[in-house]
Amino acid sequence: MRARDFPSVLLESAGAWVEDNALRLSASLAFYSIFSLAPLLVIAVSIAALVFSEETVREQVSAQLEALAGPRAADALETLLAATATQKRTGTFTAIAGIAVLLFGASGVFAELKAALNTIWGVVVKPGRTLLRLIRDRLMTFSMVLSIGFLLLVSLLLSAILTALSKYMNWLLPLPVFLWQTLDFLASLSVITVLFAMIFKILPNVRIGWRDVWLGAAVTSLLFVLGKFLIGFYLGASSITSAYGAAASVIIVLLWVYYSACTLFFGAEFTKVYACKFGSGIVPDNRAMLWSEAVHARLISELDRPQIRSRVARVE
Repeated sequence: MRARDFPSVLLESAGAWVEDNALRLSASLAFYSIFSLAPLLVIAVSIAALVFSEETVREQVSAQLEALAGPRAADALETLLAATATQKRTGTFTAIAGIAVLLFGASGVFAELKAALNTIWGVVVKPGRTLLRLIRDRLMTFSMVLSIGFLLLVSLLLSAILTALSKYMNWLLPLPVFLWQTLDFLASLSVITVLFAMIFKILPNVRIGWRDVWLGAAVTSLLFVLGKFLIGFYLGASSITSAYGAAASVIIVLLWVYYSACTLFFGAEFTKVYACKFGSGIVPDNRAMLWSEAVHARLISELDRPQIRSRVARVE
């Protein structure tokens, strides 16, 4: 894609974003996130704590959340995380049950995200074998949950490496602090880009090339970071805390996830437009079909009903 084609792709993506009713999809995803974000954070912290101490992981998570979501949204997310973490129980059976509940809760938002991305990509899952499909989809969402924990671990490792490198380089050749802060920001942005690329590549029921995915993931990451300042400005200027009282933290998380979902779905639209016009295109996988094909099949099945055939015969 040439640079002069970029504005037209953005414009077409915006039109598709409106046509697919992305605002409604974002609101639905924000609702599901209330029940999934806290378990997701608990699992991610637990995985990263296998290498680092839990205190170090929580401090890094707080810093990452503030960098991504802004101070007020980060405080609200930390409140949900603390509330979920304090509900841990002792005992083998209870621990296993707790882990299962956390996994199921954390995977809920990915299941909803998968359905929304299928809508945006214009595919529907073929009917049949509902239970097997549900189990397979849940296993896939479980893998995405575990991937979040792995990416958090990678982010922690990168931050630790940059911190050690900055101390060593400052001993040899002092460098400005903002340079290391910029490198740390770019490392975090890279992790976010990888996460978005995995979501676009793995979750929906489509076949799409990695080359088509990376550009959309990068655009989504940049919009995501830009949105942090916008949502932070809005939360700082609004009176949500006084208006909603104890429920303010939940409302703040809802608003942040709502904007983040809007950004993610715009990135999905951008990826779809780019792949169809300049890339390898988007093809449904073996378990799905295009929405137009599904409508045609449904129409044929309706016309093939005995009542319809008898009416057509009388007319003829």
